[in-house]
Amino acid sequence: MTVSVLICDDSGFARKAMARSLPDGWDISISFAEHGQQAIDMIKEGKGDVLFLDLNMPVLDGYQTMEIIRSEDLPSLVIVVSGDVQEQARKRMLAMGAVDFIRKPIDNEKLSSILSKYGIYDGDTSAQQREQSTQLSDTADEDEKLDAFRELANVAMGQAGENLARVLNEFIELPIPNVSLLHSNELHMALDEVNKNSQMSAVSKGFISTGISGEALILFNDANVASMAKLLGSNPDDMNDAAEIETLMDVSNILIGACLNALSEQLNVKFTHNSPIILGMHCDLYELMNNHVNRWDKVLAIEIAYAISKHDLNFELLMLIPDQDVDKVFKRLVTQGDG
Repeated sequence: MTVSVLICDDSGFARKAMARSLPDGWDISISFAEHGQQAIDMIKEGKGDVLFLDLNMPVLDGYQTMEIIRSEDLPSLVIVVSGDVQEQARKRMLAMGAVDFIRKPIDNEKLSSILSKYGIYDGDTSAQQREQSTQLSDTADEDEKLDAFRELANVAMGQAGENLARVLNEFIELPIPNVSLLHSNELHMALDEVNKNSQMSAVSKGFISTGISGEALILFNDANVASMAKLLGSNPDDMNDAAEIETLMDVSNILIGACLNALSEQLNVKFTHNSPIILGMHCDLYELMNNHVNRWDKVLAIEIAYAISKHDLNFELLMLIPDQDVDKVFKRLVTQGDG
């Protein structure tokens, strides 16, 4: 009997990657949803016996979607597939009725184990035919490239968030990454909209591999530094420039290190990177970014706004890759590092 499988993810790149991972011998019909509301509608149409569900999506995210499935007792077995691998996220979704949790990028062995464990499919695990039928091309338009880069950032963001959550023992709220190809002056304007009239401090860390280079920055609103220092175990009453620098460095090493490791794994490259440096403290955003951004005419900008709402705390990770390296990143991504 054919099983209806529904893959719900706002990224077309991620949906294809999930479809490529499903075993050839599994008798299924595959449907796709771009967000939770589409998934709910399709389950009601009988198209979601098994649902592979992302967490960070527009319209209805994974948590909201799972709540509706549970409250309306919809007939769907849910397996979460997400870049957000925090333990609190896992526990929350399992408590709501999801049967298991797979981290991105997909581990085929883990997927096969889950399908077997729950009696969904226990045959040959090969997925060669599906891989060929959904093969990604290294030629794409700008929208397709940005979608792929957004998914690349989503996985990196999730691993960095998990590391920070473990250190702070707090749940880190993860957004949908904002990914754009921008001229340097456009980047200033985009960031100014988010951080208008704020005094900022920033840490920069450059990275490079064969043919790919870039820079990662942590941007902190000055009002948030003391709160972060307290979460890291410092006494807010003892805050001075040295304590602020230590806080900035600690958070930067956690987030940037995890992000670069995740990028390395997905692109199958090894990045070397310099020690983090203080880009500036107690400055406006334009002053912080001016010299760094203007050395490139155009950049791929990946902006990730982390938040810990319980402590009214937010900060940004910004990854910049110069325009001349963007096609190299995309080619390595779609060929999974083979090309």
